[in-house]
Order: sequence, then structure tokens, then C-alpha cells
Amino acid sequence: MGLCFSSTKDDEEPACHPHFTGGKVTVITTKDAWNQKLSEAKTQSKIAIANFSASWCGPCKSISTLYIELSEKHPSLMFLTIDVDELPELSTQWDVKATPTFFFLKDGQQIDKVVGANKPELQEKLTAIVDSNVPGDQK
Repeated sequence: MGLCFSSTKDDEEPACHPHFTGGKVTVITTKDAWNQKLSEAKTQSKIAIANFSASWCGPCKSISTLYIELSEKHPSLMFLTIDVDELPELSTQWDVKATPTFFFLKDGQQIDKVVGANKPELQEKLTAIVDSNVPGDQK
């Protein structure tokens, strides 16, 4: 118990995604969990970054380490990961066309987006958002 093994059989429960977990990243597995986290972010005045990815996606895996590091570096933000295969209705709702896709959400509304495993762009947009949310006397 507590160990994750990859699954190749269709009739088994979804496999854990160890490459997407760690740091301060919350893996979203249900629509209720998604709604709860967005509500929490709004209540706490946090910006949420939603990483729509897939366990089979090489670029998703390659950027996951950076995403986890960013979650530890920026505790003022909420980091979420959604597997497009586990929550296809959420992926459709957000019109995800490629993985990974990162949405930056404020009060549940999209304020920015990065499509693809573009590490410099993800860091740049995240830094800009963090800087824009720091009160003047804390910069």
C-alpha cells in the first residue's frame, strides 16, 4: 500500500501519477475536487495554475519537475494537475487541445495560458503574475 505501479489493463483503476505529484501540487481526480479547489483559491485570494496533462505525455513528464519546484517556490499560488484522460469532461469544458496546457485562473476565470512544455514561458508568465499580485510595499 502507498506504492504506485503503472497500469496497462483497461479494467483496472487509474494508475497513480508520481511524476505529477510532489511539492505543493494537488492532483485533481474529480469535478467536485476541481470546484472545491477553485472555491478555496477564490476565498484565499490565490491565483490557481491548472496543469492539464496526461500520464503518457513525454513533454508533460519533462516539465513536471519544474512545475513541482515552482509550487514550492510560490506558496502564494495554488498548483493543480488534471489528467485529461481521467477528467475528459473538464478538458472539454476548458477546450484543452494539447498537453500540457497551463491555465492561470483568478476567481475561477482564465487570466493567462501556456500551451506546451515551454519552461521559459511558464516561468516568465508565473513570475509576471506573482509580481503583479504583490502589494507595492512588499516588492
